[in-house]
Amino acid sequence: MFSLAALVPSPPILVPELGGARAGTADDPVAPLRAAALAAVRALETAGDWLVVGAGESDRGVDKDSGVGTFRGYGADVRVAMSQGPLLAQAESDAADPDWPLPALVAGWLRGEAAAAANVLVAFVDPEAPAEECVAFGRAIRADLDRTRPPTGVLVIADGAATLTTKSPGYLNPQAATVQEGLDKALAAGDVAALRALDPRLCAEVGLAGRAAYQVLAGLFADDASAPTAETLYQDAPFGVGYHVGTWRPGGAS
Repeated sequence: MFSLAALVPSPPILVPELGGARAGTADDPVAPLRAAALAAVRALETAGDWLVVGAGESDRGVDKDSGVGTFRGYGADVRVAMSQGPLLAQAESDAADPDWPLPALVAGWLRGEAAAAANVLVAFVDPEAPAEECVAFGRAIRADLDRTRPPTGVLVIADGAATLTTKSPGYLNPQAATVQEGLDKALAAGDVAALRALDPRLCAEVGLAGRAAYQVLAGLFADDASAPTAETLYQDAPFGVGYHVGTWRPGGAS
């Protein structure tokens, strides 16, 4: 049965080896975000195994049998997997796959740091998929998980607008702040309707890369009688990109 959704963003600098000289020090600007992301994933430990949803190649999944991925393409050969077995079995070699989509790499790192015993499956949603297609995908995931006996969680890996300042990856878009504010409020309040209403065209304009994944999240809760119980662990835009970390639980769940 579906038990909770954890929400984290996907910046590679979550990984300390990719965070520069200040990573892991008292001056590490990523420390609050990293701590929140790990806390959100630890909440999934009570859910046993879990499913990851991220925007990317919709025809490619990554699971416990997919071997080992690496952040080598982002600057450091940090190796991750969707279960502990592949990492334990792999000798030092070049066998790690540098082409894993970023949500899979981040999910693998979070699993290793916060839920090492878990087996994880990553499912991708087309970043350009229409809103109702994303919602339908979320509904289908929920129906499938609710048919299983053990509690199961979902990790949604998604970023907000990437055009909030002149130093943002996408530079500054004057519309981005309003869009991000609406997204922040929706995620903090568990507002399913607001996520469903995100405009794919406008989100693309402001570089809101997580739009499709967030609308899958909306689908997970679309048919519940009451709104999800939302807890926000982190919400900020330290590098000109909107990041949200938190959990959503079905209404009435403890």
